[in-house]
Amino acid sequence: MTQQSVTPRRGWERLLVRAVFVLALPALLVALWWLASDGSTNVFWPPLRTIVKTFPDVWTRERLRSDVWPSLWRLACGYLLAAVVGIALGTLIGSYRRVRAFCEPVLEFLRAVPPPVLVPVIMLFAGIGDSMKIVVIASGCVWPVLLNTVEGVRAVDPVMTETARSYGITGPARLGYLVLPAASPQIFAGLRQALSIGIILMVISEMFAASDGIGFTVVQFQRSFAIPDMWTGILVLGLLGFVLSVVFQLVERRVLGWYHGLRASTRRSR
Repeated sequence: MTQQSVTPRRGWERLLVRAVFVLALPALLVALWWLASDGSTNVFWPPLRTIVKTFPDVWTRERLRSDVWPSLWRLACGYLLAAVVGIALGTLIGSYRRVRAFCEPVLEFLRAVPPPVLVPVIMLFAGIGDSMKIVVIASGCVWPVLLNTVEGVRAVDPVMTETARSYGITGPARLGYLVLPAASPQIFAGLRQALSIGIILMVISEMFAASDGIGFTVVQFQRSFAIPDMWTGILVLGLLGFVLSVVFQLVERRVLGWYHGLRASTRRSR
């Protein structure tokens, strides 16, 4: 058997093993939920078979357009705003020691304030429209991006920094070819943390003052005692988080291909 025929087979075997590891635990949890809730007569704990049967009747194409799409739009705007602000400020603070010393006490104070507490305050200034929800999402997502960017910029190899300086690479060129690429693994770690925080804040902001969105819909189901419908909304949030996580991993693998390749080669050399 040639080397060319062995390599694809090993690739498929690796992919199959990875798929089994990814799907095994969710399948086990769903099976346990199905068995544990089967035959339940508790109004607040309906059988999973009832929830699954109700799902297509609740989440129709019209509801996806009227509730899921607005939530995704707010999440995307808040998340992107937090990413831009966090990376820009993190790069500035991480690059200059005096700026970091000046800003650190204020940053430690602000990041200790839970974003949901700021919702009533933000409502006073931004109203109850989409702008309020976007600001709430951005106010929580910005901190992991900002702090990880600061640490990533601070951790740039001093030898590479001196080499760039000796070759006259300064200003935007140094930022684009040295600082940001070197800090990008840390930046993506912050972006990954911010994604889960953004989903949580998206739901919380829609529970306060909204007329659409997944969080608003779940609360409406709860208030009208449509408990199976409420559980379908929770499933939608879980599925949304899973899909966004997979998409993020694909983007991260593409952008940080050089980094993951370097780690894999280092592992093999050991």
